[in-house]
Amino acid sequence: MTTVVIVGAGPTGLTLACGLARQGVAVRVIEKAAAFHTGSRGKTLNPRSLEVLADLGLGERLAAEGRTHLPFRKYFEGEFVKESEPFAGVRPSDVAPYPASLWLPQTRVERLLREKLAEYGVAVELATELADFTQDGDGVEVRLADGGRISAEYLVACDGGRSTVRKLLGIPFVGDGDPEPMMVCGDVEVEGLEPGAWHQWFGPEGVFMLCPFEGSRRWQLQASPERDADGRAVAPSLESFQRLAARHTGREDLKLTNATWLSTWRVNVRMAESYRQGRVFLAGDCAHVHPTAGGLGMNTGIQDAWNLAWKLGHVLRGLAGPALLDTYQEERLPIAAWTLDVSTAGMAAVTEGISTPGVGVEAGRVADVTGLSLGYRWSRLATDRLGGPLQAGDRAPDAVCSGPDGEPSSLFGQFAGDHFTLLGFGPSARPALADLPGHVRPVLLDDPDDAARDAYGITGDALVLVRPDNHIALTAPAAARDEVLAYLAALR
Repeated sequence: MTTVVIVGAGPTGLTLACGLARQGVAVRVIEKAAAFHTGSRGKTLNPRSLEVLADLGLGERLAAEGRTHLPFRKYFEGEFVKESEPFAGVRPSDVAPYPASLWLPQTRVERLLREKLAEYGVAVELATELADFTQDGDGVEVRLADGGRISAEYLVACDGGRSTVRKLLGIPFVGDGDPEPMMVCGDVEVEGLEPGAWHQWFGPEGVFMLCPFEGSRRWQLQASPERDADGRAVAPSLESFQRLAARHTGREDLKLTNATWLSTWRVNVRMAESYRQGRVFLAGDCAHVHPTAGGLGMNTGIQDAWNLAWKLGHVLRGLAGPALLDTYQEERLPIAAWTLDVSTAGMAAVTEGISTPGVGVEAGRVADVTGLSLGYRWSRLATDRLGGPLQAGDRAPDAVCSGPDGEPSSLFGQFAGDHFTLLGFGPSARPALADLPGHVRPVLLDDPDDAARDAYGITGDALVLVRPDNHIALTAPAAARDEVLAYLAALR
């Protein structure tokens, strides 16, 4: 029997499927499209998403296909004004191995996730559309458009802003949107332009941008739409793109060819009032949509999935009780609210700033483009007994440590997987690490340079329990083994 049905095969659904399949959960991913998307769409993975995907075993594959440093080359009324790079000078550290965003089109991210999912024997089921479903206390019955049926214990909707599942549940999608397109988008090939930068033209008539992709002839085009004689937005096409290029750049030698993924983008700022109804969950764009400022869309969905995957898996594996699933909304809905607020403010800053020469999309940079500072201190899952600078609910940083064989390792290497990790700081923590439940990995830190202590703000001997999603669950004195066991027992 299928245990979890996931509706939608974008980054959110695929991340969730990988996280569940890795735990041995029987999962099916259904996608109503007849073929996989080929358009670039989202184009950056932030550092927190890179940590998530590296935990799934995709770190090296992603790095091989993307680029981390991309200059922003800005023009005003056709003339070059300035070049900047948001992550200039930023390099990996022991605490943050992925300090900069990775530029990689969403279509490649999805392909790599599908390849990882296939390693668990799961394939996306294309041309498979959910038409309806029913649920009760024992499970969910999904009815497909072709008349087929799937029985499962849980259903997770990752089917985008127009989510069929959300609408069938009747969950309000609160907010507003602009019916008129703000941008036209597409993937094109470009002749006459150097591919080492994201080229951004601004002026009184709006914006025209061309972003290159590593190892590809494709560029992503984003532009203010062309208008007809009546002021209506002209539908995206290669011919329209070429006219826009000439108008904004003033260059006759710039030639666009082979346009694919023709699309429009409208400003929508909406959030679901609830992320769960019974045995059905919402994640990604079907739970929240927002402006593109800060590049948070794909990343927020991936991190929704990461939060839900371990919780759903632990409940299904009998390691936690069903009440754990209530913490998914408790933790992720406030993050979505923050995302809507900062991306809306960022979009307003860009709209206002681009009338000034030298100002570009970096004007919309949000307070944390990395995602590394976002945590869940308010969560019922956060128990802090030390009161240090790093607290329960926060992201657990990386640090150099010794592995089980005494060889140099990293904390992220110890965290990788679907287990809790109990870190012991100092010799008096050793007894607390013995005879732990099988889903808890003990790590007594050999930390001669105090690198891990500094990263975690630990001054004495202590215990730090890290969740499977690499957020801190509990901090306590080294002698507080009973508190660790009580915390784990309470999850059941």
